[in-house]
Amino acid sequence: MNSKNNLQEKQISPAELNQLIVDSIQDVKGIDIVVMDLKGLDGAPTDFFIICHGTSNTQVKAIADRIVINLKKEHSQIPNHVEGLSNCSWVLVDYFNTVVHIFHQETREFYHIEDLWSDAKVTVFENL
Repeated sequence: MNSKNNLQEKQISPAELNQLIVDSIQDVKGIDIVVMDLKGLDGAPTDFFIICHGTSNTQVKAIADRIVINLKKEHSQIPNHVEGLSNCSWVLVDYFNTVVHIFHQETREFYHIEDLWSDAKVTVFENL
């Protein structure tokens, strides 16, 4: 098998990527998960934001770790960038077209970035 075919097998759609991220968050009991579709909004830094929070720094880190591990294991997807792991009050996991924001509950309430992109199409997921 040549490397071009190998790369094609690893491609997943944005919807599949986002669903795997949401599933990974739910695996670790992330709270108040929203997917914001930013496509078509002027000045949007990416196509999608996925936002959630945890109740402790340990849970925030566990959510970030689960996302990175699951996407690498299931689809060989590696994030472009991860930041915020040093204090885990706001961890950002960047997959180019989808950026995941994992907050500690108080940090999410303080920044409330959903309001900054209130024109986006929002999908809310139930807490498990």
